[in-house]
Parts: sequence; C-alpha cells; structure tokens
Amino acid sequence: MDQYIEFATNHYLLSFSLVCVIFLLIQDLLSNSFNSYESISPLIAVTKMNDDRTHVIDVREPNEFLKSHIENAINIPLGKLEEKLPTLEKYKTHPVIVTCQTGARSVPACKTLTKAGFEQVFNMTGGMQSWEDNKLPIKISSKNKD
Repeated sequence: MDQYIEFATNHYLLSFSLVCVIFLLIQDLLSNSFNSYESISPLIAVTKMNDDRTHVIDVREPNEFLKSHIENAINIPLGKLEEKLPTLEKYKTHPVIVTCQTGARSVPACKTLTKAGFEQVFNMTGGMQSWEDNKLPIKISSKNKD
C-alpha cells in the first residue's frame, strides 16, 4: 500500500488523470442506466419506421437537412427544439426517433423530449452518417418540412 501512495505522490498528474477518467466512466455508466430513452441502430430504426405511428425528428440545421434526410423526417434544429415542443404534442404517445449528423446532438434532444413527457423516444446511434454508411435511402429536398 505504501508503494501506491509513493507512486501517487511522485506522479500526481497521472494519479489525478486516473481519478478523472474513473469519475467520467462512472458518471457515463450511471447516466446511461437512468436514461428514459433507448439508443437504436439505423437498421432497428428502419423496423420501427415500418409502424405508421413512428415519427423521425432530425435535429440538424436546415442546410444539413436539405442535403440529405430520412423520408418524412421533421426538421427541428436542436436550438429550437424547446420552443417547437407544442407542435410535437400530438406525438407524445407515439414512437419518436431522433437523429442528427453523427449522434452527438440527438442525445440532448432525446433528454429534452423525455423531460417534456414523450413516452417512446429513441436515439439513432451514429446519426445520418451511420444511416448513409448502411446504404439506407435518403431524400434530398429543396424545402424544409415542419
């Protein structure tokens, strides 16, 4: 035990880094276990989309959305999601799949939706990048659908 203490005092930056990494891993593990939304792959998202009640919300910016998006997806940029929640009220009991470009912006969007009382929220892991990597169909449009 004395050797560990000596190592920690001699290499305090390494020891501090180790403590930080362990803390972040535990925090990530706890936050993922208490999420009220589920992460799904693009292929599982396709099976969920076969249900007519499922809706896709794309939280990318409009210019990203216009380049390529999932058919019938609703584009609401992440920064405007909270103010647009009243327009999404009718989907509260329906399955909602949230996507962005890489999966980073969809996580806070999923948290916002679950806080607002949405019952079936799914985060599409990898976002549109993963969708396109799996050669799934995309739509290119010239106007934004709200």
